[in-house]
Amino acid sequence: MSASTSRPRLFDGSMSSTFKAVACPDPICRPSSGVSVSACAMENFQCFYLCSYGDRSITAGHIFKDTFTFMSPNGVPVAVSELAFGCGDYNTGLFVSNESGIAGFGRGPQSLPSQLKVGRFSYCLTLVTESKSSVVILGTPPDPDGLRAHTTGPFQSTPIIYNPLIPTFYYLSLEGITVGKTRLPFDKSVFALKKDGSGGTVIDSGTSLTTLPEAVFELLQEELVAQFPLPRYDNTPEVGDRLCFRRPKGGKQVPVPKLILHLAGADMDLPRDNYFVEEPDSGVMCLQINGAEDTTMVLIGNFQQQNMHVVYDVENNKLLFAPAQCDKL
Repeated sequence: MSASTSRPRLFDGSMSSTFKAVACPDPICRPSSGVSVSACAMENFQCFYLCSYGDRSITAGHIFKDTFTFMSPNGVPVAVSELAFGCGDYNTGLFVSNESGIAGFGRGPQSLPSQLKVGRFSYCLTLVTESKSSVVILGTPPDPDGLRAHTTGPFQSTPIIYNPLIPTFYYLSLEGITVGKTRLPFDKSVFALKKDGSGGTVIDSGTSLTTLPEAVFELLQEELVAQFPLPRYDNTPEVGDRLCFRRPKGGKQVPVPKLILHLAGADMDLPRDNYFVEEPDSGVMCLQINGAEDTTMVLIGNFQQQNMHVVYDVENNKLLFAPAQCDKL
């Protein structure tokens, strides 16, 4: 992985009267899965963190606390004092672009929902091709039925599974995958969480693309090729090793095989924009799902969650989701 340090820190803590460093004995400095915060800078006894993500992005720096202000549903700002956050001194991957920060929504004690003590949160991600911002709702909205105004289908529910060996992730029970009219011939045990904490299926808003174990991914590609009405286009510099198809001339949109993730008690029926992207410059459309030889875990990324209202009911260990027009929320 090529690494590059980020630009100098943009957040100037000296401009805030409530900004303060977190010392090593602070409870927030205890390590959690995926976030190592046990190291201390010996010269000043400050808490140091290192965090890695599913897409191999990394951020490292020091932990601080400050007062954050959030907008409530009724439009009134609410100030939250001593909220812990990391100031990244070294960032790679997705952290080298121009965003001002990334919020953590995992189950660990350092995440935003955990610090705010909210047992429920949700988001609705607009298409990556749109300019409108996505919406995040912390807690239960005062009018839960109002969420249904922008949905285009019913909410479905599936259990959230707890993995004591990696407690910060949100695991789901994936039971199968259907491509077009064909259900891939894998037993649900292939996707199950193992006793040693490996495997399983994780839904993650911080990772871009869904990743499948290599054997599952290869069969998924084979089934798409067999059912796709367009000629395959690959082994070229433009597309690399991605699965791509040549689009018909004139820009006419053709139907693609459906892709359904069968979860326990719910079916996540992905719209075409959530697993294929059309590239007008090269005249091809390419699959936006990855395979990985070094993992048995399934990771459902945010690209596959576009235009879907996803609700994490952490208190009741349930994930709810519904197709939606997220730009209308």
